Amino acid sequence: MTSVSEGDLLDRPVYTMQQVDSILGISSGTTHRWLEGYERGGHFYPPVVRSEPSGSEIVTWGEFVETRLLALYRHARDMPMQRMRPAVEQLRQEFGVKYPLAELRPYIRQRELVYYLQQQLGTEKELLLVVARNHQYVLADPAQQFVESTEFEESENGIALRIRPLGLDQPVVLDPLRNFGQPAIRSVPTEVLAELFRAGDPVEMLAELYELPALDVQAALRFELGRGAAAA
Repeated sequence: MTSVSEGDLLDRPVYTMQQVDSILGISSGTTHRWLEGYERGGHFYPPVVRSEPSGSEIVTWGEFVETRLLALYRHARDMPMQRMRPAVEQLRQEFGVKYPLAELRPYIRQRELVYYLQQQLGTEKELLLVVARNHQYVLADPAQQFVESTEFEESENGIALRIRPLGLDQPVVLDPLRNFGQPAIRSVPTEVLAELFRAGDPVEMLAELYELPALDVQAALRFELGRGAAAA
């Protein structure tokens, strides 16, 4: 359980936009475009995550969670995320919340509604959250990956509390209430473990130094390698 209310947690300032780019392994400036919009060829493209530009470079936990979902689609589909904006706006209105993609409802409890909203808006199949398979409404692969790596509050809305990017059974965690939201294992930032490993410290030494299982250190290195490769 978290010590702050659900709304306060999602509105909690946690990262800079540059930090989000780094953590998610997306190219520099991507978070800014998704949160603030961008201009190209004399045309302004509005943001996807924020309902309108705010001018702030600080990213809340709710904004980070939603940006991570978009990043999963970006990696899997290579589609302009701006095209997802109508569906996100419709979900905001339908659920009456600021961060509809940071709640469990669209993915688990309201799949049929989300599916029909997408159909009405003509959302491209590459950007669908929910798809119909064998007469059932199921999550699209990036949305399924998102849910399987996010810990949600056990409540009616079920907001995202923390993220385990390698999977819910893995030790790497991003928690807005600990370690300044940085990827970590217990209290050890994964970046620190990766830097020491690159400097020549073997896994066994790092495990002994930080009193961590060797498998946990390996998970930290796997996460750091993965986000580095994604940004390349």
